[in-house]
Amino acid sequence: MNKQDSEITPKAILLGILLSMILAAANAYLGLFAGMTVSASIPAAVISMGVLGLFSKSNILENNIVQTAASAGESLAAGVIFTIPALLLIGYWQDFNYYEVAKIAAIGGLIGVLFTVPLRRALILEAKLRFPEGVATAEVLRTGEAARKKDESDDGLKILSIAGIIGASMKVAQQGLNLWNSSIETIRSFSGAVFGIGCDLSPALLSVGFIVGRNIAILVFSGGALSWLIAIPIYTSIYGWEGEVHSIAWNIWNTKIRYLGVGAMVVGGIWSLIKLLKPLIHGISSSISAYSTSNKTINLKKEEQDMPINYVFIALIALLIPVFFLYLEVIESITLAIILSIIMLIFGFLFSAVASYMAGIVGSSNNPVSGVTIATILFTSLLLFYILGSNSATGAASAILIGAVVCCAAAIGGDNLQDLKTGHIVGATPWKQQVMQIIGTLSAALVLGLVLDILHSAYTIGSPNFPAPQATLMKSVAEGVFDGKLPWGMVKLGAIIGIIIIILDIIQEKRGSTFRLPVLAVAVGIYLPIELSTPIFFGGMLAHYTQKSKNNKGLLFASGLITGEALMGILVALPIFLTSNKDWWINLNGPSWLGTIPFILIIVYFYKLALRK
Repeated sequence: MNKQDSEITPKAILLGILLSMILAAANAYLGLFAGMTVSASIPAAVISMGVLGLFSKSNILENNIVQTAASAGESLAAGVIFTIPALLLIGYWQDFNYYEVAKIAAIGGLIGVLFTVPLRRALILEAKLRFPEGVATAEVLRTGEAARKKDESDDGLKILSIAGIIGASMKVAQQGLNLWNSSIETIRSFSGAVFGIGCDLSPALLSVGFIVGRNIAILVFSGGALSWLIAIPIYTSIYGWEGEVHSIAWNIWNTKIRYLGVGAMVVGGIWSLIKLLKPLIHGISSSISAYSTSNKTINLKKEEQDMPINYVFIALIALLIPVFFLYLEVIESITLAIILSIIMLIFGFLFSAVASYMAGIVGSSNNPVSGVTIATILFTSLLLFYILGSNSATGAASAILIGAVVCCAAAIGGDNLQDLKTGHIVGATPWKQQVMQIIGTLSAALVLGLVLDILHSAYTIGSPNFPAPQATLMKSVAEGVFDGKLPWGMVKLGAIIGIIIIILDIIQEKRGSTFRLPVLAVAVGIYLPIELSTPIFFGGMLAHYTQKSKNNKGLLFASGLITGEALMGILVALPIFLTSNKDWWINLNGPSWLGTIPFILIIVYFYKLALRK
């Protein structure tokens, strides 16, 4: 690498801002539709190499800076869509206030960036965690740089483009023109017990499964099977049921069974904290000691130069001021607003650390952000219920607002450490990446309010076609505490299931097994509709049976399918938003099964491409 290679350049900043906005919008759609989000570091790196390669002067550090900003944007989207729509679902908001969404997203995202500055040394240098997606992104960047220097053509951008067109075509055919149903399902009763199974025909969900891999995909599907093939049949056998079987099954799942996932989530979040407490204390103390030493060093290598820790502390204290006023608007009590701000700061740091550590173990796409957010909202709701009583109007909204800031911080935290790992491998300057993380975060915060408004106008967030699983769950937990309707029996049973899974995972760890049982992956499957878990499982199996090829083609194709479908989902929504006419698109009303044909063809092509040498 040339010592004169530039990192932050005008073209890198502009491209980073643009990609941050686009990928944030795409991930917002995916999360509201599927309940899961994926890291965009690799597609951002490939797009960056393709665009910057058009200039006479470009280098690997510029490309790294671009993907750093872009992936910060898509991570912030996860924090926003997991929580903020819940304010609308509980009726606290009547529509999405652009300024409020931007403010919450920006505050939470900036806090997440600042929290991860002292964690870089703790988790990357001290703990030496894997950060699989960070390593993969670095490999993509180095491969592209080698090809550029040899004037070789890289077909990564071509694969992304083809996949994007396929994903977009599937979306416009299904959502815009109604050529087929979005999913196929069957719900039947046998001897008084109700069973259900189904499969969404979304290439994006197939791609999610491919990215997270066989292990996680199996666990997510196992959670869905636990709900629909075990829990619902047992519940209907014991308590009986009357009415139309399809409606009954979904009502039982929505009001009872999915709360098993809440209990498992809370246990998983607490278990993550217990496991991380000792290494985090050691790593952070080592980090502070290293900063003290570095202040006495005149010629510190650029690869070791983080943002000055004193600036980080000053910025965090400064951010507490808008956080205080954010909570004061809702709670109308200075004392309580101060308490909530302190709670947010403590939870924000702890769960940013958890998310960062988990990203180092299983990657950003598998990060338990929703789990730690549910734990935050449940704890805060119980505290506010104790203080306010059953005043659910302000109590539930306050709990969700705390969860929103914590969720944004945790989502950014996990992603930022992946990017800093990539930078550590390719020789980037940490403080420059941290600056670009701030730029990417603020860029995404500017567009997410508008994206939420567009998607809600077209699809109605919280509807069966656009379920917003995490936000719906956050709303149910916060409201359930205050109105006394939270099914505590199911939550407790879910906690027991979570403990059993943790014990099994410990056994697997002691056996040295490569197949692990992270409880949060199962919990996600329990509260996701079974239709969403099934294509994720298929994608995981695709990853398993093509892993011997050891190339990035499958990963790039998966990233392209997600990006194409998500962006087309927004484009389909745009004319509906602008005209306020939900019948703007032509309804061809095709047969419900028709979508299975292109879906199967995509799987076959995906398999062959991923195996290609």
